[in-house]
Amino acid sequence: MTVENIGSSFRDPSGRVFRHKGTLLRSVAETWSGHYDQLLASGLYAALTERGWLVKHDEVEVPSGLSCYRTLRPELIPYISYPYEWCFSQLKDAALLTLDIQLLSLSHEMVLKDASAYNVQFIGSRPIFIDTLSFETYRDGEPWVAYRQFCQHFLAPLALMAYCDPRMRSLLLRFIDGIPLDLASALLPSRSRLRFGMLSHIHVHATSQQRHESDAGSGDTVARIPSIPKGRLVALMHSLRAAVAGLRLPGRRTEWGAYYAETNYSDEAMSAKEALVVRLIEEHAPAAGLVHDLGANTGRFSRLVAGRGRYVVSHDIDEMAVEANYAEGRRNNDGGVLPLVLDLTSPAPSIGWNLDERDSVLARIEGGSVLALALIHHLAISNNVPLTNLADLFARCADTLIIEFVPKDDSQVKRLLATREDVFPEYGIEAFERVFSRSFVIAGRFEIPGSSRTLFAMKKK
Repeated sequence: MTVENIGSSFRDPSGRVFRHKGTLLRSVAETWSGHYDQLLASGLYAALTERGWLVKHDEVEVPSGLSCYRTLRPELIPYISYPYEWCFSQLKDAALLTLDIQLLSLSHEMVLKDASAYNVQFIGSRPIFIDTLSFETYRDGEPWVAYRQFCQHFLAPLALMAYCDPRMRSLLLRFIDGIPLDLASALLPSRSRLRFGMLSHIHVHATSQQRHESDAGSGDTVARIPSIPKGRLVALMHSLRAAVAGLRLPGRRTEWGAYYAETNYSDEAMSAKEALVVRLIEEHAPAAGLVHDLGANTGRFSRLVAGRGRYVVSHDIDEMAVEANYAEGRRNNDGGVLPLVLDLTSPAPSIGWNLDERDSVLARIEGGSVLALALIHHLAISNNVPLTNLADLFARCADTLIIEFVPKDDSQVKRLLATREDVFPEYGIEAFERVFSRSFVIAGRFEIPGSSRTLFAMKKK
């Protein structure tokens, strides 16, 4: 038997995620059989999947030599992303979905045993819960054991993003099990205490958590968990939901959030570029599969090339541009474009136990089709990255590359150079072609009408 365990699932005793003969499967442990059977018999699984809230699965034959109660083959998610890559509204929608699932579960006499943000993924603009084994039978009077985890994974980062700065999202990369409540309480401004949800679920919760930890450590007090009637548990979910729903990002303009409103393209040049990009993707990228749009801004070109079997992961460094991209997808119920926050100068690394729980973003991009429009000059000039290093990065990520070269006489490059010395003598189209030709075959070079920019179609050697 050849079983490849997935590094992110080792903590869950109810079942493991693994690959067998190339197929992603999940085992259900014998000890979890009663809860799994209740999920199906109660009608909760049917209710969740009909709403599109939970990933569907088929039961398949248990692989020979594997000891478990059931083996599940879940429907696959096109691309796995992590909470520290989501914009504010994505994290908020994932939080609301988790609470709605918890409320629906209680109505079926079940409950979520955990509330990890990693249990949620996105298919385009739609959040979906992926942990089929998070559901256990509800026992009357028991508190919600996942309350603290929900606050750390969802409420604390959302509050910090709303009250302080959207970039506080990056704390989730440092704290894999959510932002500690004492840290969130210390960082939040005093005015947050005027909101009942923030006061009770973060500030008071943090104080209570510290007090109970001190009590447990002293050995003088035996912590007793009070019985909580089901009605109060439902009320807690509604209180958390109101706290999450009430959070908003402050109005904030960013450097590139309005890029397309201020572009140096004429309408004719933009139309020509759009048609050319679509044609190059159709001719050079696989007919079905992933396209990673790096530097996607608000996703204009991501949406143009999506569809016809292609799923586009739309990355950008600008938090508010990703917000706008996601908002557009939500308005249109777009299932083919996934917006994510990505800083290519410091991409998310592998993290967690043995650096194996969460894959690096470059490992997840590796080997697909990459679209890089109006990007290379930002990396080369704003961030001092030599063309050789850029070519190495794209060679690592892309089998097919559609990339735009923006020369020094372009107004956007002049803007970048306006406040700094031009120390980039090698930055030019001839050097660009020479350096990239070491790793790629240049399949086509196309001048964009009405501009000084050039599009290249490349295939990795």
